[in-house]
Amino acid sequence: MKSILTVVVVLALLWLALSILGAVVEGLLWLTVVGLVLLAATVVYGWVKSKARSRS
Repeated sequence: MKSILTVVVVLALLWLALSILGAVVEGLLWLTVVGLVLLAATVVYGWVKSKARSRS
């Protein structure tokens, strides 16, 4: 459980950093969108995994 949480947190921070970089660097709006989509997907994946573990 702890390793999954660590991976999710690291990925979420990576996607957040990419989003901020895309917003700061002019002309990289696509990087912001990709980063935010991946951030949302990572958070949802982590939430689903944690719910599944708590039920069993």
